[in-house]
Amino acid sequence: MSSLATTQGAGQEAQSLPGRPGRNQPRRNPALNNPAQASPRRTRDNLNGWGFAAPFLAFFLVFLVWPLLYGLYMSLTGKSLTGANDSLIGLANYAEALADADMWHSLGNTLYFTVISTVPLVLVALVMAALVNVGLPAQWLWRLSYFAPYLLASTVVSLFFSWMYNPQLGLINDSLAKVGLPRVAWLNDPNVAMWAIVIATLWWTVGFNFLLYLAAMQNIPAQHYEAASLDGAGAWRQFFSITLPQLTPTTVMIVLLQILASLKIFDQVYQMTAGGPAGSTRPVVQYIFETGFTGYRLGYSAAISYIFFGLIVAVSVMQFFITRRRSA
Repeated sequence: MSSLATTQGAGQEAQSLPGRPGRNQPRRNPALNNPAQASPRRTRDNLNGWGFAAPFLAFFLVFLVWPLLYGLYMSLTGKSLTGANDSLIGLANYAEALADADMWHSLGNTLYFTVISTVPLVLVALVMAALVNVGLPAQWLWRLSYFAPYLLASTVVSLFFSWMYNPQLGLINDSLAKVGLPRVAWLNDPNVAMWAIVIATLWWTVGFNFLLYLAAMQNIPAQHYEAASLDGAGAWRQFFSITLPQLTPTTVMIVLLQILASLKIFDQVYQMTAGGPAGSTRPVVQYIFETGFTGYRLGYSAAISYIFFGLIVAVSVMQFFITRRRSA
């Protein structure tokens, strides 16, 4: 026993000696006190970090920065797919684009689709999330049915709704005829075609917004609702006084994402109507595509794309300042 105590005492003395860290004391890195040793270590760490980031930086430069710069250069030239007139022409393409009635018409179609699609895509998603959040039975089935269409490819959705909208054989017109209503030329009437695309887009993409709203609702503390219930607030009062204010940041984010997504619409329009009838649904992205690859005017299409890019940047900056002001 005495030898064991002596050994433990010696160990404690050794741990308390200066310059020798004890069992519970953190060991110090000598390189931190020696700049000559720390500098090579820091350099090696930096090289390792750049090595890990190099693949991403290479893809970023090759597939984003370089196309962005080359597209800007191409918009200042008369470049064509035929290889003729690749010389610089300055801002002539931009001046022509600003005076192009077809470009403005396509841009107007894009803005019109953005306005009439963003509102239902936000409101319907909010209602869907609220219905699931109240505790409906078989919630997994509701979540799956709401979100599953978002996983489908645009080609599948476009083909599905093209058959649904068929004037003679489509399910929608057949249902209208059974209740005595006239048939509708969903994709052939200029006054209806854009709304038909909005309905298809709503069914296809609302699941993503629904998922964001549901996640935000489930993060609201239950104590808020309990306190409101004790004060006599009903379900509707709780929804408008607690749920909606708590969802403000999520709503702002969803609106921003939806506006940017709607501005870039192309797939379902090109596959369902090809921009018709009479150009009533042709978005600006399709006009850029047709100008560059059907009209062979790559330089002019690049100029239109940069005008459109400037519009998207302006919308994003405006939304950023609105969000920043509300958060402040």
